[in-house]
Amino acid sequence: MSLKKIWLKIFDKDKYRDLKNFERKKINLDNYHSNIYKKILEIRENIERKKELSLIHSGHLGDVIYSLPVIKELSKNHKCNLYIQINKPMPVKYSNHPSGNVYLDKRIVNLFLPLLKCQNFLNSANIYNNENIDVDLDLFRQIPINIRFHSTRWYSHITGIPIDMEKSFLEVKSHDSVKNKIVIVRSPRYRNDFINYKFLSNIKDIICVGLESEFEDLKKEIKNLEYYNCKDFLEMAEIIKASKFFIGNECFAYSIAEGLKVPRLLEASPDFPVIFPVGKNAYDFYHQIHFEMLFKKLYKYK
Repeated sequence: MSLKKIWLKIFDKDKYRDLKNFERKKINLDNYHSNIYKKILEIRENIERKKELSLIHSGHLGDVIYSLPVIKELSKNHKCNLYIQINKPMPVKYSNHPSGNVYLDKRIVNLFLPLLKCQNFLNSANIYNNENIDVDLDLFRQIPINIRFHSTRWYSHITGIPIDMEKSFLEVKSHDSVKNKIVIVRSPRYRNDFINYKFLSNIKDIICVGLESEFEDLKKEIKNLEYYNCKDFLEMAEIIKASKFFIGNECFAYSIAEGLKVPRLLEASPDFPVIFPVGKNAYDFYHQIHFEMLFKKLYKYK
């Protein structure tokens, strides 16, 4: 640290803060112009020049789902091959993450691929094995911006492809036997501590399709809650498709509900607000009174 910085840090904290902000902006701009923007141009050139595109994403699961609207739009004029990279280390540690200290491990991706493979707009979906890539969907993590905005737009800004979030971007059939249930998943991350689920204790036909640990936690508040252990994420999507409506926080299962455009309630995250319901019979809430009011609205809808 220079003598000037030391002096400012001790005697003029406002100017020291301004200097630090200026230096940070300069580093970000240098990185953007020397690295990031070149990648944006390469992606744009690939989209304009090629009829078949290879795209890569390393997770999280919900992030992959929210990239699908852009891929679906691209598929109107391109064959789209999606590759999922496994075992990419996360820069921060998440407690209770299903893949440990990586975004996605092979076990999780093998549960995920059946759902991706049944999407007609994808030419193929596979684990990445050193294929040449035209569109790096992970690029949003490298751009020096605050990403606390609607996550589907991360991928619009990478590709320059506008999307209509009113439209569904997942395709599955309804489950054959688990039907007309209120489906709920509440992951440990991105919870809203302002609310609870106790008022659902007397509701019938309410089922959790998340992890068993998530079920056990919800069962403390929802006494009548049932559990269904899905064989893979395609079956989870089929159950959500056949549901009366879905309730969840910012979790993978909610991204499926959003993609299918089923009636849904989102427990909005005060800490990382990047998911928003878009479309008919889709609502989010921060406060208990609104949660209960919106639940009654959807409960009466069907």
